[in-house]
Amino acid sequence: MAIIHNTTLKPTKLELLTAWLPTRPWYVGAGEPELTKAGGFRLDDPAGEVGIEFMVALDTSGPEPVAYHVPLTYRGAPLPGAEDALIGTMEHGVLGPRWAYDGVHDPVLYAQLLALFEGRVQAQAQSLTDTPDHEVTRSYAGTGLPSPHWPVTVTDDQDGTALGSGLRIRRILRPTDPDTVPEGAAGQVTGAWESPDGIRIRSVVAFLEPAAPRPLA
Repeated sequence: MAIIHNTTLKPTKLELLTAWLPTRPWYVGAGEPELTKAGGFRLDDPAGEVGIEFMVALDTSGPEPVAYHVPLTYRGAPLPGAEDALIGTMEHGVLGPRWAYDGVHDPVLYAQLLALFEGRVQAQAQSLTDTPDHEVTRSYAGTGLPSPHWPVTVTDDQDGTALGSGLRIRRILRPTDPDTVPEGAAGQVTGAWESPDGIRIRSVVAFLEPAAPRPLA
């Protein structure tokens, strides 16, 4: 169980993301974002070592607000081999130095996200200790789950992030578009966030792409 401490972070998560987001291929802004936290949820690390957060950060710097979905992990020491995934370091008022990573490159987040698809773990509230987040829903058809073995190939493009064969992470959540997944998708995870006018929006944040048809023998 992750314990949520009411303390300070220097720099803050949003300050780190302000510098990092414009470096991503799926960032659609024209300059530096102006971010506020609009929602998200957490997953627990069974070992109690890694913080896992799925954050929705709202950018209001442009003519229309843009909601970015950023999976994050927080560690008390660097993750070996993940230098390119480091978003930055923070000083936590209780835990001390913390290394913040783009969580799609972290094997702990990957394993727990697959467990969420299967219903083996419960999503937790973003800012409360030991409190399930019932706004997060998941489905899984029993097929199409990627291999649980790490490492997997992580690929960013303009549409989001692919992990291994079939797992897609949505990076931009669009409240005005139909939030659909590809026909035949084997599963999805849906979360909630708040628009600038206070409306709760539900969006698919991750899904399992349909398996490619096998060639005939």
